[in-house]
Amino acid sequence: MARTVLDKLIELIVVLLVVSFGTFTLVSLIPGDPSVAVLGEGRTPEEYASARAALGLDEPFVVRYWNWLSGALQGDLGQSLVPPQGPVIDSIGAALPVSMQLAVMGLVLALVVAIPLAMYSARHQDGWIDRAVSAGTFGVLSIPSFLSGLLLIMVLVNYLGWFPRSQWARISEGLGQNLYHAILPALVVSLLEMAMFTRILRSDLVTTLRESYIFVAKAKGMSNARLLFSDALRPSSFSLITMLGIVLGSMIGSTVIVEMLFSLPGMGSLVVRAAQQGDMPMVQGAVLVIAVIYVVVNGVIDISYGYLDPRSRRAHV
Repeated sequence: MARTVLDKLIELIVVLLVVSFGTFTLVSLIPGDPSVAVLGEGRTPEEYASARAALGLDEPFVVRYWNWLSGALQGDLGQSLVPPQGPVIDSIGAALPVSMQLAVMGLVLALVVAIPLAMYSARHQDGWIDRAVSAGTFGVLSIPSFLSGLLLIMVLVNYLGWFPRSQWARISEGLGQNLYHAILPALVVSLLEMAMFTRILRSDLVTTLRESYIFVAKAKGMSNARLLFSDALRPSSFSLITMLGIVLGSMIGSTVIVEMLFSLPGMGSLVVRAAQQGDMPMVQGAVLVIAVIYVVVNGVIDISYGYLDPRSRRAHV
Protein backbone atom coordinates (compact mmCIF):
# COMPACT_ATOMS: atom_id res chain seq x y z
CA MET A 1 0.00 0.00 0.00
CA ALA A 2 2.89 2.39 0.78
CA ARG A 3 4.28 1.79 -2.72
CA THR A 4 0.89 2.64 -4.21
CA VAL A 5 0.68 5.88 -2.26
CA LEU A 6 4.23 6.82 -3.33
CA ASP A 7 3.39 6.14 -6.98
CA LYS A 8 0.27 8.25 -6.71
CA LEU A 9 2.21 11.11 -5.10
CA ILE A 10 4.79 11.08 -7.91
CA GLU A 11 1.99 11.02 -10.45
CA LEU A 12 0.32 13.90 -8.62
CA ILE A 13 3.49 16.02 -8.75
CA VAL A 14 3.86 15.40 -12.49
CA VAL A 15 0.22 16.34 -13.11
CA LEU A 16 0.60 19.52 -11.06
CA LEU A 17 3.65 20.54 -13.11
CA VAL A 18 1.73 19.96 -16.33
CA VAL A 19 -1.23 21.92 -14.94
CA SER A 20 0.99 24.83 -13.93
CA PHE A 21 2.61 24.95 -17.38
CA GLY A 22 -0.75 24.72 -19.12
CA THR A 23 -2.20 27.46 -16.92
CA PHE A 24 0.71 29.81 -17.54
CA THR A 25 0.68 29.11 -21.27
CA LEU A 26 -3.06 29.56 -21.81
CA VAL A 27 -3.25 32.77 -19.80
CA SER A 28 -0.17 34.11 -21.63
CA LEU A 29 -1.98 33.56 -24.94
CA ILE A 30 -4.94 35.73 -23.95
CA PRO A 31 -5.00 38.84 -26.18
CA GLY A 32 -4.11 42.10 -24.48
CA ASP A 33 -1.14 44.00 -23.15
CA PRO A 34 -0.66 43.86 -19.36
CA SER A 35 1.22 47.13 -19.51
CA VAL A 36 -2.02 48.85 -20.58
CA ALA A 37 -3.74 47.45 -17.49
CA VAL A 38 -0.97 49.01 -15.37
CA LEU A 39 -0.60 52.41 -17.06
CA GLY A 40 -3.97 52.85 -18.72
CA GLU A 41 -4.66 54.18 -22.20
CA GLY A 42 -2.88 57.06 -23.90
CA ARG A 43 0.73 56.49 -22.80
CA THR A 44 3.76 56.59 -25.07
CA PRO A 45 5.31 53.43 -26.57
CA GLU A 46 8.39 54.03 -24.45
CA GLU A 47 6.33 54.05 -21.27
CA TYR A 48 4.59 50.82 -22.26
CA ALA A 49 7.94 49.22 -23.11
CA SER A 50 9.33 50.27 -19.73
CA ALA A 51 6.30 48.78 -17.95
CA ARG A 52 6.67 45.50 -19.85
CA ALA A 53 10.33 45.35 -18.87
CA ALA A 54 9.44 46.00 -15.22
CA LEU A 55 6.92 43.16 -15.38
CA GLY A 56 9.49 40.82 -16.94
CA LEU A 57 7.48 40.45 -20.13
CA ASP A 58 10.56 41.03 -22.29
CA GLU A 59 12.11 37.80 -21.01
CA PRO A 60 11.87 34.53 -23.01
CA PHE A 61 8.76 32.46 -22.35
CA VAL A 62 10.64 29.65 -20.55
CA VAL A 63 12.40 32.15 -18.25
CA ARG A 64 9.08 33.84 -17.40
CA TYR A 65 7.48 30.46 -16.65
CA TRP A 66 10.36 29.39 -14.43
CA ASN A 67 10.31 32.67 -12.50
CA TRP A 68 6.56 32.39 -12.01
CA LEU A 69 6.73 28.71 -10.98
CA SER A 70 9.59 29.22 -8.53
CA GLY A 71 7.67 32.10 -6.98
CA ALA A 72 4.46 30.05 -6.82
CA LEU A 73 6.29 27.23 -5.01
CA GLN A 74 7.25 29.79 -2.36
CA GLY A 75 3.71 31.15 -2.09
CA ASP A 76 4.34 34.18 -4.30
CA LEU A 77 1.89 34.39 -7.23
CA GLY A 78 2.96 37.87 -8.23
CA GLN A 79 1.39 41.30 -7.90
CA SER A 80 -1.99 42.43 -9.15
CA LEU A 81 -1.74 44.88 -12.04
CA VAL A 82 -4.88 46.91 -11.34
CA PRO A 83 -5.90 48.99 -8.30
CA PRO A 84 -5.90 48.19 -5.50
CA GLN A 85 -2.55 46.65 -6.42
CA GLY A 86 -1.26 44.06 -4.02
CA PRO A 87 -0.10 40.46 -3.73
CA VAL A 88 -2.23 38.04 -5.76
CA ILE A 89 -2.07 35.52 -2.93
CA ASP A 90 -3.79 37.98 -0.57
CA SER A 91 -6.75 38.44 -2.92
CA ILE A 92 -7.02 34.69 -3.42
CA GLY A 93 -6.78 34.14 0.33
CA ALA A 94 -9.77 36.43 0.83
CA ALA A 95 -11.86 34.93 -1.99
CA LEU A 96 -11.06 31.21 -1.70
CA PRO A 97 -12.82 30.60 1.67
CA VAL A 98 -16.10 31.87 0.17
CA SER A 99 -15.95 29.49 -2.81
CA MET A 100 -14.70 26.61 -0.63
CA GLN A 101 -17.56 27.08 1.81
CA LEU A 102 -20.13 27.17 -0.98
CA ALA A 103 -18.64 24.06 -2.58
CA VAL A 104 -18.40 22.09 0.67
CA MET A 105 -21.86 23.12 1.85
CA GLY A 106 -23.28 22.31 -1.56
CA LEU A 107 -21.61 18.91 -1.51
CA VAL A 108 -22.91 18.13 1.98
CA LEU A 109 -26.44 19.22 1.05
CA ALA A 110 -26.29 17.07 -2.08
CA LEU A 111 -25.19 13.99 -0.13
CA VAL A 112 -27.66 14.52 2.73
CA VAL A 113 -30.53 14.56 0.24
CA ALA A 114 -29.22 12.13 -2.40
CA ILE A 115 -28.21 9.16 -0.21
CA PRO A 116 -31.60 8.66 1.54
CA LEU A 117 -33.49 9.29 -1.71
CA ALA A 118 -31.35 6.81 -3.63
CA MET A 119 -31.64 4.15 -0.92
CA TYR A 120 -35.40 4.49 -0.64
CA SER A 121 -35.86 4.49 -4.41
CA ALA A 122 -33.67 1.42 -4.85
CA ARG A 123 -35.47 -0.39 -2.03
CA HIS A 124 -38.86 0.39 -3.62
CA GLN A 125 -37.83 0.02 -7.24
CA ASP A 126 -40.52 0.88 -9.79
CA GLY A 127 -42.81 2.22 -7.08
CA TRP A 128 -44.49 5.60 -7.43
CA ILE A 129 -41.90 7.32 -5.22
CA ASP A 130 -39.09 5.81 -7.29
CA ARG A 131 -40.73 7.08 -10.44
CA ALA A 132 -41.26 10.53 -8.91
CA VAL A 133 -37.61 10.71 -7.79
CA SER A 134 -36.44 9.64 -11.24
CA ALA A 135 -38.59 12.27 -12.96
CA GLY A 136 -37.62 14.96 -10.47
CA THR A 137 -33.88 14.35 -10.78
CA PHE A 138 -34.14 14.29 -14.57
CA GLY A 139 -35.96 17.62 -14.46
CA VAL A 140 -33.33 19.19 -12.20
CA LEU A 141 -30.54 18.00 -14.50
CA SER A 142 -32.35 19.65 -17.40
CA ILE A 143 -32.36 23.12 -15.78
CA PRO A 144 -29.16 25.23 -16.02
CA SER A 145 -27.81 26.37 -12.65
CA PHE A 146 -28.22 30.07 -13.50
CA LEU A 147 -31.92 29.51 -14.26
CA SER A 148 -32.57 27.52 -11.08
CA GLY A 149 -30.70 30.22 -9.15
CA LEU A 150 -32.86 32.95 -10.65
CA LEU A 151 -36.05 31.00 -9.88
CA LEU A 152 -35.01 30.46 -6.24
CA ILE A 153 -34.09 34.14 -5.92
CA MET A 154 -37.48 35.19 -7.32
CA VAL A 155 -39.43 32.90 -4.98
CA LEU A 156 -37.38 32.69 -1.76
CA VAL A 157 -35.77 36.16 -1.81
CA ASN A 158 -37.99 38.56 -3.74
CA TYR A 159 -41.42 37.02 -3.04
CA LEU A 160 -41.14 35.31 0.35
CA GLY A 161 -38.22 37.33 1.74
CA TRP A 162 -36.73 34.34 3.55
CA PHE A 163 -33.14 34.96 2.49
CA PRO A 164 -30.99 38.01 1.73
CA ARG A 165 -29.57 38.75 -1.68
CA SER A 166 -26.25 40.35 -2.65
CA GLN A 167 -24.86 40.04 0.86
CA TRP A 168 -22.21 37.91 2.50
CA ALA A 169 -21.26 37.48 6.16
CA ARG A 170 -17.94 35.87 6.98
CA ILE A 171 -17.67 33.30 9.78
CA SER A 172 -15.81 35.89 11.88
CA GLU A 173 -19.04 37.93 11.92
CA GLY A 174 -20.95 35.03 13.48
CA LEU A 175 -21.64 31.47 12.39
CA GLY A 176 -25.41 31.98 12.37
CA GLN A 177 -25.23 35.01 10.10
CA ASN A 178 -22.72 33.25 7.89
CA LEU A 179 -24.95 30.20 7.38
CA TYR A 180 -28.01 32.40 6.87
CA HIS A 181 -26.31 34.17 3.97
CA ALA A 182 -24.65 31.02 2.57
CA ILE A 183 -27.46 28.46 2.64
CA LEU A 184 -29.35 29.65 -0.47
CA PRO A 185 -26.25 30.01 -2.72
CA ALA A 186 -25.06 26.60 -1.46
CA LEU A 187 -28.46 25.12 -2.32
CA VAL A 188 -28.20 26.47 -5.86
CA VAL A 189 -24.69 25.02 -6.16
CA SER A 190 -25.89 21.61 -4.91
CA LEU A 191 -28.96 21.08 -7.12
CA LEU A 192 -27.29 19.48 -10.14
CA GLU A 193 -25.01 17.32 -7.97
CA MET A 194 -27.96 16.32 -5.79
CA ALA A 195 -29.81 14.97 -8.82
CA MET A 196 -26.71 13.35 -10.30
CA PHE A 197 -25.70 11.64 -7.04
CA THR A 198 -29.23 10.31 -6.55
CA ARG A 199 -29.36 8.74 -10.00
CA ILE A 200 -25.85 7.24 -9.80
CA LEU A 201 -26.25 5.76 -6.32
CA ARG A 202 -29.76 4.51 -7.01
CA SER A 203 -28.57 2.69 -10.14
CA ASP A 204 -25.63 1.06 -8.32
CA LEU A 205 -27.82 0.07 -5.37
CA VAL A 206 -30.34 -1.61 -7.67
CA THR A 207 -27.52 -3.66 -9.20
CA THR A 208 -26.08 -4.57 -5.79
CA LEU A 209 -29.45 -5.62 -4.40
CA ARG A 210 -29.61 -8.27 -7.13
CA GLU A 211 -26.36 -9.92 -6.00
CA SER A 212 -26.55 -13.46 -4.61
CA TYR A 213 -25.10 -12.53 -1.20
CA ILE A 214 -27.96 -10.08 -0.72
CA PHE A 215 -30.49 -12.87 -1.23
CA VAL A 216 -28.55 -15.02 1.25
CA ALA A 217 -28.65 -12.22 3.82
CA LYS A 218 -32.38 -11.83 3.27
CA ALA A 219 -32.87 -15.56 3.74
CA LYS A 220 -31.07 -15.32 7.08
CA GLY A 221 -33.63 -12.79 8.24
CA MET A 222 -31.52 -9.62 8.06
CA SER A 223 -33.68 -6.49 8.24
CA ASN A 224 -34.03 -4.30 5.18
CA ALA A 225 -32.47 -1.28 6.91
CA ARG A 226 -29.41 -3.22 8.03
CA LEU A 227 -29.15 -4.86 4.62
CA LEU A 228 -29.09 -1.51 2.86
CA PHE A 229 -26.62 0.18 5.21
CA SER A 230 -24.21 -2.64 6.02
CA ASP A 231 -24.22 -4.84 2.91
CA ALA A 232 -25.45 -2.76 -0.04
CA LEU A 233 -24.36 0.86 0.49
CA ARG A 234 -20.58 0.38 0.69
CA PRO A 235 -20.07 -1.69 -2.48
CA SER A 236 -22.48 0.64 -4.28
CA SER A 237 -20.66 3.81 -3.30
CA PHE A 238 -17.51 3.61 -5.46
CA SER A 239 -19.06 5.45 -8.42
CA LEU A 240 -20.36 8.07 -6.00
CA ILE A 241 -16.93 8.46 -4.37
CA THR A 242 -15.36 8.91 -7.79
CA MET A 243 -17.87 11.64 -8.56
CA LEU A 244 -17.14 13.37 -5.24
CA GLY A 245 -13.56 14.07 -6.25
CA ILE A 246 -14.56 15.34 -9.67
CA VAL A 247 -17.47 17.39 -8.38
CA LEU A 248 -15.74 19.05 -5.40
CA GLY A 249 -12.94 20.37 -7.56
CA SER A 250 -15.25 21.51 -10.35
CA MET A 251 -17.76 23.09 -7.95
CA ILE A 252 -15.15 25.60 -6.79
CA GLY A 253 -14.77 26.78 -10.36
CA SER A 254 -18.46 26.50 -11.25
CA THR A 255 -19.51 28.73 -8.33
CA VAL A 256 -18.75 31.67 -10.64
CA ILE A 257 -22.37 31.73 -11.85
CA VAL A 258 -23.79 31.58 -8.33
CA GLU A 259 -21.33 34.17 -7.06
CA MET A 260 -22.30 36.53 -9.85
CA LEU A 261 -26.03 35.96 -9.16
CA PHE A 262 -25.63 36.68 -5.45
CA SER A 263 -22.73 39.18 -5.76
CA LEU A 264 -20.49 37.07 -3.54
CA PRO A 265 -16.76 37.83 -3.10
CA GLY A 266 -15.51 34.37 -4.15
CA MET A 267 -13.05 32.92 -6.65
CA GLY A 268 -15.50 33.06 -9.52
CA SER A 269 -16.09 36.78 -9.13
CA LEU A 270 -12.35 37.33 -8.67
CA VAL A 271 -11.45 35.55 -11.93
CA VAL A 272 -14.18 37.27 -13.96
CA ARG A 273 -13.24 40.71 -12.66
CA ALA A 274 -9.52 40.10 -13.24
CA ALA A 275 -10.15 38.88 -16.80
CA GLN A 276 -12.27 41.93 -17.58
CA GLN A 277 -9.56 44.26 -16.24
CA GLY A 278 -6.68 42.46 -17.97
CA ASP A 279 -5.08 41.49 -14.65
CA MET A 280 -3.15 38.48 -15.97
CA PRO A 281 -1.20 37.63 -12.75
CA MET A 282 -4.51 37.44 -10.87
CA VAL A 283 -6.06 35.19 -13.52
CA GLN A 284 -2.99 32.92 -13.59
CA GLY A 285 -2.85 32.63 -9.82
CA ALA A 286 -6.58 31.99 -9.36
CA VAL A 287 -6.78 29.42 -12.15
CA LEU A 288 -3.69 27.65 -10.80
CA VAL A 289 -5.13 27.44 -7.28
CA ILE A 290 -8.44 26.04 -8.57
CA ALA A 291 -6.61 23.52 -10.75
CA VAL A 292 -4.34 22.42 -7.88
CA ILE A 293 -7.33 21.88 -5.59
CA TYR A 294 -9.05 19.85 -8.30
CA VAL A 295 -5.99 17.65 -8.90
CA VAL A 296 -5.19 17.16 -5.20
CA VAL A 297 -8.78 16.25 -4.27
CA ASN A 298 -8.98 13.68 -7.05
CA GLY A 299 -5.56 12.30 -6.05
CA VAL A 300 -6.73 11.83 -2.46
CA ILE A 301 -9.92 10.12 -3.67
CA ASP A 302 -7.83 7.85 -5.89
CA ILE A 303 -5.56 6.88 -2.99
CA SER A 304 -8.56 6.27 -0.72
CA TYR A 305 -9.80 3.47 -2.99
CA GLY A 306 -7.15 1.20 -1.51
CA TYR A 307 -8.65 1.64 1.93
CA LEU A 308 -12.25 1.36 0.79
CA ASP A 309 -11.86 -1.63 -1.54
CA PRO A 310 -9.33 -4.39 -0.69
CA ARG A 311 -9.37 -5.47 -4.34
CA SER A 312 -7.66 -2.19 -5.24
CA ARG A 313 -4.81 -2.95 -2.87
CA ARG A 314 -4.31 -6.43 -4.25
CA ALA A 315 -4.27 -5.06 -7.80
CA HIS A 316 -1.11 -3.07 -6.99
CA VAL A 317 0.76 -5.83 -5.20
